[in-house]
Formats: sequence, C-alpha cells, structure tokens
Amino acid sequence: MNAPTTTAQQEGAYLARIGDRVRAWRAEHGTTRKVLAQASGLSERYLAQLEAGEGNISVLLLRRLARAMQTSVELLVREEEMSQPADQIALIGLRGAGKSTLGKKLAEQLGVQFIELDHEVEKEAGTKLSEVFAMYGQDAFRRFERRALERVLREEPHAVIAVGGSLVTDPSTYDLLLRSCRCIWLKASPEEHMSRVIAQGDMRPFKGRSAALGEIKKLLADRDPLYARAGATIDTSGKTLKHSLDQLKRALT
Repeated sequence: MNAPTTTAQQEGAYLARIGDRVRAWRAEHGTTRKVLAQASGLSERYLAQLEAGEGNISVLLLRRLARAMQTSVELLVREEEMSQPADQIALIGLRGAGKSTLGKKLAEQLGVQFIELDHEVEKEAGTKLSEVFAMYGQDAFRRFERRALERVLREEPHAVIAVGGSLVTDPSTYDLLLRSCRCIWLKASPEEHMSRVIAQGDMRPFKGRSAALGEIKKLLADRDPLYARAGATIDTSGKTLKHSLDQLKRALT
C-alpha cells in the first residue's frame, strides 16, 4: 500500500492508527466499549467514531481516554508504531506485584538471564540495599541505581530485568529504561501487595503492618501515572502464576 500523499489522507491515517490502538487495547483487556466509555467519560458513540478512524479528538479528551486505558498519551498518539527492542524486558511496579516470581519464570522460558536490579545496585554500592540509604542517602542511591542499569543494559543484551519499584520516580533513569527495554507494568490491588510483602517477611520501606496498607495505597496513587508509561500492563490480582505468565507472554508478542 502506498503511503498517504495528501494532508487529508495523512490525517486520516493518523486517526485510524489511534482508533486501531483503542480497539486493540479493548480486545486485549476484554473491555467493552460501554465500560471504556464510562471509565473515560466519553460517549460510546464518540468511541465508535474514534475506533472507525473518524474521530477529531481534543487533547483533553485524549488525556482522559489514555488515563482510562492506563497508558500514556505519548504511546497512544505516537506518529508511527514503535520498534521496541525484543531482547531486554523490564518488569516495573510496586513491591509485591510479582516481578521476581514472574520474571524468573519468563526468563527461564525465554532462555535468557534474569536480573534483579536491586542486587546490581548492591554490587555498585558494595553493601546490602538495607544499608545503602543509611550510609549514602537517596541521591547516592539513585547514582548507584543509574550506574547499575547502564551496566546491565551494556553487558546483558538478552535479559529479563526486575526493576525496583521507585526507579520510575527518577525521570532520567526511567527514560533510559523506557528507551532501552520493553517495559511491562505488573500491578495488583493494595491488599494483594500487602499480603505478598508480608509473605516475603520484608516490610521495607514500610513503618509497620498497621500503617503499611495506607502507605501502599498512597504509593500506588502517586506512582500509577508513572507506571502507566510502560508499553503494557498486567494485573496480577487474583491470578494464578500460570495465568499471569501467559498474559505476560502475550503482551510480548
């Protein structure tokens, strides 16, 4: 097929790509147009027009739609399809989402290395993660984290990387991760995060069980827009390991 040559054809093709992405997202998440319309505050008629490539969507409406889809405006409206690297996969999300468990299984099935970035930070700092903040402070931790990520990206071209939950709050390091890897957000309900963290026997960085659930909810609320910049989202709440792993593999195809 020849590329569009007139302005009208180019704009039509652009709107059609956005419509295709919205329709594909609904199919992937098993979401009806009615449900997405309610979540985004748009009418079903408007969504139908958009999916048919006939939309003329404003920036604010597009922003509301992207939030309902738990993606970013940038990913939704990009001019061309992104050619993401296939060999470096990064799993992001809050502690307890399943990054380590699913990451190890995925790496095993793909026949690649599994890397816990926090462990690489410990190598850079020369001490356990629990001591890094106490000894060096947060700014230094971010420098160790950046160096660890740069080293992993350079030395391990084929890998599944489980990333610390707070990396997304460092704009430059997160941008590097997004540019270099296929990023997937593993999310779960606050209650599941809580139960999994307790099962791990590590309440870091929470103050105690009584306050942990509230802290988890606040962290999720603060970081959700950042995690949503990932290319795909997998909700592991109430899912078996096999089901979540199958979803994860489908997101990579």
